[in-house]
Amino acid sequence: MRPLGPSQTTSKSKNKTVTTEDDSGQKKIKPKKSTWEKVNKYLDFSLFKHRGFLIYLSGNVIMFLGFFAPIIFLAPYAKDQGIDEYSAAFLLSIMAFVDMFARPSVGLIANSKHIRPRIQYFFSFAIMFNGVCHLLCPLAQDCTSQVLYAIFFGLGFGSVSSVLFETLMDLVGAPRFSSAVGLVTVVECGPVLLGPPLAGKLVDITGDYKYMYMACGAIVVAASVWLLIGNAINYRLLAKERREQSARKTTRESERLSKSKHSEDVNVKVSNPPSVTSERETNI
Repeated sequence: MRPLGPSQTTSKSKNKTVTTEDDSGQKKIKPKKSTWEKVNKYLDFSLFKHRGFLIYLSGNVIMFLGFFAPIIFLAPYAKDQGIDEYSAAFLLSIMAFVDMFARPSVGLIANSKHIRPRIQYFFSFAIMFNGVCHLLCPLAQDCTSQVLYAIFFGLGFGSVSSVLFETLMDLVGAPRFSSAVGLVTVVECGPVLLGPPLAGKLVDITGDYKYMYMACGAIVVAASVWLLIGNAINYRLLAKERREQSARKTTRESERLSKSKHSEDVNVKVSNPPSVTSERETNI
């Protein structure tokens, strides 16, 4: 037989709850997290309200449209210029070798005390250097000039790659960095996948690789200009917000000091009341 007692009923509501029991035996009711809250725990969508993050993301979306196509078409372009197949493939090895040493070297330079406070500008100029290399690529007509292009291309590619995520952490901070990387990677998949096919379509239409390199260079330079202007505006707004915040803090501290002084004056007056002469002293 079941013991007599009040029957336990559970009320259904829109907000589901989870009942847990702690060490003391008391039951605690915790609201059950929704699917959106679980997703937002790993991907912080509030970053889309972050001004610096939006500038970084939009600039990278523009940049990645023309960032990888020059690598893919480097060997075909060299063969189109009359370079043999072995030498054309060797250009990729030269670029990769330079990129391998450029990444740690540029990373050390970017972390120096003079560049680190303005690493966003350094990132913009690295992208601009990469775009200028692509714009000058059509001038490379022989094997020697192609090797020079591969060297400078590897240097520019390594410079951008070395500070790509470091600039993101500088904007959003370490606690939100993992979510920011996830969101940036998801959004950047679009231009990374669309860039090379569009470049190949341009080659099919024009019948020449140089127009593709010029288009990619123009896109990358446009992205660098966008990031340069956007970060300059962002730095100015951040400095203005810091000044306003410090001014408000100073005002609150001055008001607190004035209130404390006023209360001290009142306490002094109450503790020292005016002396009243007695009737006997007055008669005397």
